[in-house]
Amino acid sequence: MRKLPILIGLVVVVVFVLVNSIFIVDERQQALKLQFGQVVGKTEGYREPGLYFKIPLVQNVVFYEDRILPLEGGELEVTPIDDRRLVVDAFARWRITDPVRFRQAVNSELNALPRLERILNASLREVLGSVTSDTILSDERSELMTRIRDTTRAQSLNLGVQIVDVRLRRVDLPQQNLQATFQRMQAEREREAADERARGEEAAQRIRANADRQAIELVSEARRESEVIRGEADGERNRIFATSYGRDEEFFSFYRSLRAYEVALKGNNSSIVLTPDSEFFQYFGEGNLSGAFVASTDEERAAREAAASEAPNAEAPAPAPAEPSSTPAPAGQAAPSGAAPAAD
Repeated sequence: MRKLPILIGLVVVVVFVLVNSIFIVDERQQALKLQFGQVVGKTEGYREPGLYFKIPLVQNVVFYEDRILPLEGGELEVTPIDDRRLVVDAFARWRITDPVRFRQAVNSELNALPRLERILNASLREVLGSVTSDTILSDERSELMTRIRDTTRAQSLNLGVQIVDVRLRRVDLPQQNLQATFQRMQAEREREAADERARGEEAAQRIRANADRQAIELVSEARRESEVIRGEADGERNRIFATSYGRDEEFFSFYRSLRAYEVALKGNNSSIVLTPDSEFFQYFGEGNLSGAFVASTDEERAAREAAASEAPNAEAPAPAPAEPSSTPAPAGQAAPSGAAPAAD
């Protein structure tokens, strides 16, 4: 019975030693085995998951994350090369690649976050300060994020960590500059609109001038052709008039007088004051009006004279139609006294 407590004590000691002699590395972790504060065992750390051994009470184990960890940079005000201040909200992803160097530099993840945030902010100011604000807001932002990642990665190697990626979550103007920026943008758009309107007005004037020139050319060409046609028509008319005048001068003069009457006596109350013997009224009167419609060619006159001379001693025939003459016989003139009626 006296040996039972001793046996129980030995079992407890063995269990305690056994428990403190082993450690388990999870697949989400990596570990360092320390002996009096110095790294022993695997100098690169225990990264593979499994069961490992240590010396109890002499050696201890520290664990670090083997997963990708977040780094929130927060809002940062940067000044691009065109002096247009911007507020940048960025974040990064990092992981521990050298646990020994990481322990020597920062000792823990909590101590690493401020160091990494300062490195990230410095890289943001360096890269974004070397370009214009338009470049930051354009499609070239992905190239800028790559440059920021490379710069941050190079500066964080001495911490035993690797920057996996850097992203710009948001890029805005400072609140106090938004109104001024909106006004400047509005002024630029108004200037562009005025330029567009000016160019449109210039093009419209050019088109109108071209259309006016073409219209003048068309009208001039049409007028020239009309004058040519009118001249040809006048020539043809004069030729017809000349031919008609050559055939019967008396009828042509009568026709021209009728045209003059038609033009001069238009309307219902036209009045013309002329002397009775005016040439304008040479065809007014019974004798002149009837004589105008009698043929007056030389052949007809000669035929009538020949017919009258064939019977000089015969009784006077009925009065023949008066020959056309410029001085007609007075109206109501009696026949010669020696005339006799025709025989039955």
